[in-house]
Order: sequence, then structure tokens, then C-alpha cells
Amino acid sequence: MTTELFGWIGSLLFSLCGLPQAVQCARDGHARGLSWSFLAMWFFGEVFTIIYVWPKADVPLLANYMVNLVFLVVMLRYKISERPASLEFHFTPRQL
Repeated sequence: MTTELFGWIGSLLFSLCGLPQAVQCARDGHARGLSWSFLAMWFFGEVFTIIYVWPKADVPLLANYMVNLVFLVVMLRYKISERPASLEFHFTPRQL
């Protein structure tokens, strides 16, 4: 294995870390369990790191930060504006 392959694998795993929380926020229609300080630090950390890495053209890291930023935007959307309770989705198994 080359070190670049390790970089891609690590970046892929890191980029997917935000997926479960983004999905949970979308399902719940809110991000009440996430603090503003956590989301702000994460957001600015991603943005500043993208600015730092962009000139270096480190594609695995750029991919990681961009994907993470997408998941973070989903969480911020539900932190800023919760889905009204009347629009909540309830999934129940079908009755036979």
C-alpha cells in the first residue's frame, strides 16, 4: 500500500464521521443535542483548513473537508430552524 492510499482511506473514514449525526438531525427535524459552540468550532475549523489545504492540492484532505462541510451544513440547518412538529415523519412497520 502506498501512503496516498492510506491518506484516501483515512480521509474517507473521517469524512463519513459526520454522516450519522446529519442523518439523525434530518430524522429528528432538530439539532437540539448539538451545542452552538461545537458547531461553530467545527464549521470554522473546516473552512479554515480548506483554505489552508486548497493551495497544496491535497485531494484526499480536500475531499474529507468538503464532505464534512456538507454534513455540517445539514446539522446547522436543523440547529437554525427546526422542522415543525406537525411535519415530523413517523416511520412505522406495515401491518399485515
